[in-house]
Amino acid sequence: MLIGAMNHPQRDPVEEMDWMGQAGLGLDFIDLTLEPPAAASWKVDPAVLKEGLERNRLHAIGHTAFYLPIASPIDTLRAAAMEEMRRCIDLFSAIGVPWVNVHPDPHRHFHTDAEMREQNRKSLSELLEHATRRGTGLMVENIPKLFNTVEQLAPLLDPLPDLGLHLDIGHANLGVKENTTSELVAHYGPRIRHVHLHDNKGGSGDLHLPLGAGTIDVRHELGELKSYGYDGTITLEVFSRDTHYFSYSRDVLRALWDSL
Repeated sequence: MLIGAMNHPQRDPVEEMDWMGQAGLGLDFIDLTLEPPAAASWKVDPAVLKEGLERNRLHAIGHTAFYLPIASPIDTLRAAAMEEMRRCIDLFSAIGVPWVNVHPDPHRHFHTDAEMREQNRKSLSELLEHATRRGTGLMVENIPKLFNTVEQLAPLLDPLPDLGLHLDIGHANLGVKENTTSELVAHYGPRIRHVHLHDNKGGSGDLHLPLGAGTIDVRHELGELKSYGYDGTITLEVFSRDTHYFSYSRDVLRALWDSL
């Protein structure tokens, strides 16, 4: 199992790589998000990013902005979002990133859930084709409310067998009666390509707390994941100015994983 962290979009991504590689955090990869203001796809240089990865001996997973309206019923907005996604995929491909995530667009406007999901499926199909041509894998992340259960994700994943699942265990605890990690692992285990891990207290608050500070049974959810044979990348999405919370969560994750 490999542990990583995400760069902050307000900071230079190469400086973030240097911090991760030189701060004694023991990280294996960066969850490289391409978002403005400092890490926008049109601002970064692929060659410089690749050199930063090599210098700090880091692998990378691709992350894109969660707010791109890829299912917008306004054609020009959807086209702009798709152009940005393709630009990100091209950049990630250029630096050798194996998997890129995309967030489904949950905005329904005056459309039905079925119409909104179909528009997402259409966009994901187009992006998957583009990523495949670039030699990069594409994965969809579960998000609270409308894309957080097997039933809700099936219209996206079932018609697109080459689309991976980016499992966010923190998200799986939001807007549901009980954490949906178990059902997602049981149903889509072979398609999980990457994992996000952080704690929260359920409800609607995506708090990104240190492990153990919320209500998620981290041992149980990791046990479900590991029992299915997953041994890939896990990003700790612990957001705090105090890096001790991240370091503590890293140690908790490693100890729990090794004990399972």
